[in-house]
Amino acid sequence: VVEGADEILVEFHDGERISGTLVGSDRETDLAVIRVEADDLTPARLGDSRTSEVGEWILAVGSPFGLDLTVTAGIISAKGRGPGITEREDFLQTDAAINPGNSGGPLIDMSGRVIGMNTAIATSTRSSAGVGFAVPVNMVRWVSRQLIEEGRVKRAWLGVGVQPIDAQVARQFDIQIGAGAIIGGVMPNSPAAKAGLSPKDIIQSFDGKTINGPRKLQSIVERLE
Repeated sequence: VVEGADEILVEFHDGERISGTLVGSDRETDLAVIRVEADDLTPARLGDSRTSEVGEWILAVGSPFGLDLTVTAGIISAKGRGPGITEREDFLQTDAAINPGNSGGPLIDMSGRVIGMNTAIATSTRSSAGVGFAVPVNMVRWVSRQLIEEGRVKRAWLGVGVQPIDAQVARQFDIQIGAGAIIGGVMPNSPAAKAGLSPKDIIQSFDGKTINGPRKLQSIVERLE
């Protein structure tokens, strides 16, 4: 949304507009940090998207079709979604009505805490079809902190290509479906190669955390120092 912008204006609930300054942006998550100089701002409370549960009631806030300060209600339909919208995906899926103009607005739990940032919808009509996506607030927090402190996002890497444990792989290795991620390839001279990892190795835990698929592994690895 901010890419190529000549000017950034931040509009508040009372209609006041203030010029904003772009602190930094991250193409891989489609997130940006904007700074405004204003008095008496009350920050939204941030929650913990890890503890959010499927079926939990939420509110989505935004300005769909130019209708300012619209609130819609729904539930968290799924977690860990990756529909191929951005390079880094771990979306919360919701059936709350999200339409063009909701992007960047908060997804709020019933305690008034922000647990996600609305970002996209799956639809064939450009209108809500009950399938919306929000960036988890924990990812927003991690990316924004780095943009503020470093001006860019630094990500750790292993140097492997991984695939999910589907039914065929699970039968072949006599493990449960989804119980890890199987390595399909190892990049030369990468940390994975130096550690002795090989194709067909299966990673079931990393940094003390259980792996249930490639997206979970990527999320854990890239946030390491």
